[in-house]
Amino acid sequence: MMTDGPIVSVRGLTVDATTDAGRRLKIIKGVDFDIAPGEIVALIGESGSGKTTIALSLMGHARPGCEITGGEICVGMHHITEMDERARSSLRGTAVSYVPQSAAAAFNPSQRIIRQVIEISTIHELMPRVEAEKKAVELFRALALPDPENIGNRYPHQVSGGQLQRLSAAMALIGDPQLVIFDEPTTALDVTTQIEVLRAFKDVMQKGGMAGVYVSHDLAVVAQIADRIIVLKGGEIQEAGTTQQILEAPTHAYTKELLAAFEPVPHVPFAVPRGALEKPILEVEGLHAGYGHVAGGEPQIKILKDVSFKLERGRNLGVIGESGSGKSTLARAIAGIVPAYRGYVMLAGQELGLSLEERTKEELRRAQIVFQLADTALNPAQSIGAILGRPLKFYRGLSGRAQEARVIELLDMVRLPAELRHRLPGELSGGQKQRVNLARALAAEPELILCDEITSALDTVVAAAILELLEELQRVLSLSYLFISHDLSTVEAICDDVLVMYKGEIVESLPAAKMAREAEHPYSKLLISSVPKLDTGWLSGLEQDPELVATFSRR
Repeated sequence: MMTDGPIVSVRGLTVDATTDAGRRLKIIKGVDFDIAPGEIVALIGESGSGKTTIALSLMGHARPGCEITGGEICVGMHHITEMDERARSSLRGTAVSYVPQSAAAAFNPSQRIIRQVIEISTIHELMPRVEAEKKAVELFRALALPDPENIGNRYPHQVSGGQLQRLSAAMALIGDPQLVIFDEPTTALDVTTQIEVLRAFKDVMQKGGMAGVYVSHDLAVVAQIADRIIVLKGGEIQEAGTTQQILEAPTHAYTKELLAAFEPVPHVPFAVPRGALEKPILEVEGLHAGYGHVAGGEPQIKILKDVSFKLERGRNLGVIGESGSGKSTLARAIAGIVPAYRGYVMLAGQELGLSLEERTKEELRRAQIVFQLADTALNPAQSIGAILGRPLKFYRGLSGRAQEARVIELLDMVRLPAELRHRLPGELSGGQKQRVNLARALAAEPELILCDEITSALDTVVAAAILELLEELQRVLSLSYLFISHDLSTVEAICDDVLVMYKGEIVESLPAAKMAREAEHPYSKLLISSVPKLDTGWLSGLEQDPELVATFSRR
C-alpha cells in the first residue's frame, strides 16, 4: 500500500533490559527515524549497539529479558506500540515481515519449501492455496531463482545457501508487507552469490514500494542496497544521513572508526621459532570425501576430489570459493566429522584416522573446528558456562571452581564479559554467539584451528579485534589456522596463503598478498571482481563477463 508520507515512523523509542541480578538497563535510548515507500534504511553498528533490537521492535517484539518501555512505532496505519500482543502477532508476516540472518535455521528441514513459503498466507487466510502457490512462483522468478516453477517442491537441504536466502525473502514477501526487515541476510553467502541476492532484494523492494530496514555490519554491502544509513552505538543514534554522505563525509568519530576498521590491514607473518618447521602442522594428500555412504565406503554424493596441500606450523591458510565448492566439507573432513574415503590427513607428521571414531582424545584435542552458524552450533538449552565447561572437562578434566575460572578466562580472551556465562545462547547477539564458538575451540588448547567463516557474523570493529586476538594467540601458543571465508579482506588480513576451491577441487594456490594482482584462474578472477566496494555505484556499474558468470556462478 503506497502512502504520501513515510511508511515507518519511530519516535522516542526506548527499550529496557533486565539483568540476571534484576537491574533495569536502558538499551535503546530515545531513537527517532522515518522510512519512505521504496526506501531501504540500514542500521549499522557494533554488536550490542541495538540495531537488531530496534529492528525487532518494529515488529512489536522484544528479545528475552527486554521490554519496549516508551515511544511510538507506526507502520502504515498501525500503531505497533499501542497494540496488545495478539494484535501485533496478526501483523507479523502481513504488515511487517522478517528475513533472518540464517535461512537454514528458519526452514523446517522435513517440509517442502513451497509449503513453508506460503504458510503466512494460509495462516492469515490471505488467499486460497492455489493462488498462494502461484504468487510464490512469481516471487521465485522476481528473486532470480532457478527453475521457479519447481524449486518449491524441493526440501531446504536440496538448494544452495544463496537460493535458500532468497527463498526466505519470498517467505517474507508473500503477505505483501509494508515493511521488510533484513537481518544480515547475506552474511553467510559467498561474494558471487551475494551480488545476485542483493540485486534481487533491491529490485523487488523498489518495484513493490515497500519500506526496508537492513541490519548489517558490512559497510560495502550496505553501500549497495541502502538509501540511508543510521549509525548506532550503545542504543543511541550517533549519525544519520544518505549512504553517500555517511561513506564519503562522516562527521561522528564512531562512524569514522567503523570505516577505518573496514580498511584491510596487511597480514604480518608469524615468526615461527627455529626448529618448529621440521614437519608441516597439517598435510592433506589425495583427499576424497562426501555424504551418504554406501557399501564399499564411497559416498553417494562426492564433494572433495583429490585435494592435496600443506600448511606449515605457525602459518595461516585461507580457503575461498562459492557455496557448495567444498570449503566446509574440507574442514569437516580434516576434523574427522565427515569421514574421508580416500587419501590421508597428517597432523605434525602423525597420520590421523579418517573419521572421529578412529581418533584418540588427544588427536581430537589438537585440531579444533569453529563452525559458521553459531545459532545451530550452540545448544540453546545450555548456559554459556556449561557450553564452555564441557570441553574443559572432556580434554582437561577441569570441574568446579577451576572450570569456572577457566571459563571466565576464555570469555575474556574473546572480549566477552564474565557475567555472560550465566546466560543462554538465545540471550546473546549473533556476534557474541560466534565469539563463544571460538572460545569453545580455544578451551581444548589446540595446535590447529579450522575456522569456518568465524568472522562473518561480526561487525567490522569486533571482527578486526578478533583477528588481532587470533594473531596474538598465534604468537603466544604457536597456533596455525585454516581459514574458510568468502571475505577476501579477512583472508588478506590473517592468511599467508590462499587456496581457491571450485566443485570440490583446488583450482589455484598462491600467496594471499598476491591474490588480487596475480590470480590466473578465471574463477579466481570472478571472485575478486565480485567483492563489494565502499562505493554506492559499485553494484549498478559492475560489469562482468556474462559467459564467465554463467560458467561459474551458482546464483
